[in-house]
Amino acid sequence: MERPTGSLPDVNIPMLLPAAVARACEEAGVAKTERDPLTLFVLGLLAGAFIAFGAIFMTVVLTGAGDLPWGVARLLAGLVFSLGLILVIVGGAELFTGDALMVVAYSSRRISLGALLRAWLLVYAGNIVGALGTAALVFLSGFHEFNAGAVGNTALAIASSKAALPTLPLFFLSILCNVLVCLAVWMSFAARSTTDKVVVIVPPIAAFVAAGFEHSIANLYLLPYGLAIKAWAGAGFFAAVGQDVAWPALTVGNVLHNIVVATIGNLVGGSLMVGAVYWFIYLRRRT
Repeated sequence: MERPTGSLPDVNIPMLLPAAVARACEEAGVAKTERDPLTLFVLGLLAGAFIAFGAIFMTVVLTGAGDLPWGVARLLAGLVFSLGLILVIVGGAELFTGDALMVVAYSSRRISLGALLRAWLLVYAGNIVGALGTAALVFLSGFHEFNAGAVGNTALAIASSKAALPTLPLFFLSILCNVLVCLAVWMSFAARSTTDKVVVIVPPIAAFVAAGFEHSIANLYLLPYGLAIKAWAGAGFFAAVGQDVAWPALTVGNVLHNIVVATIGNLVGGSLMVGAVYWFIYLRRRT
């Protein structure tokens, strides 16, 4: 038997069933709009930093992974990047890409369009500050110089490849990314314990990273961090790693292009292809 909205699940049920997950997601969307603006912003800031921590972990793991088969290296990168969403869900924070699921509450007419957009904007602004602030701290720490500059070289390669993506592939890679991210968030509603939450989060997140899909909030750390290395690491760093300081694809214009297109694609993938679909299946008859 599925639990009624707002009640505790029966202790004999190991997880929430899908219809109950839909109701829990709806209630969570309502609760987000009831938070004050400063709280939403700070929770967004935390999420931006948490996703950046996952990207930092991924950068370290990819450094020197060239001897591994490409797919294996990508899998390892995805597994460690999962740290970011685990921190968001278990630690408590607000991530714009996951909050695309608030469309469930909007579709049920539990929240207004204005309340939805207000929450999205506050969380996204917080994500920006958290990700950029973390990028600044990591650069100032000299992290890019670790392993004789190899870590910084990996960060530059990641950022440059993202900055070079054309609009249409980037858009669809971003849609696919947030389908998986929102499925991870959706399944976390079903979990009954911290262990359950971690277990359901890791596979979808590892999959999107391994497949090379594009996450706007991760890119808000990875791309500015790459720009910072390119602009301020100095000639000594580039001499040490034997790379040309130019990195022509890594420009401010290309970075902004990536983040804007990825944000739109993420919103489409999460809100329409996950949130709206599950609302249609489980909740539409109530409205």
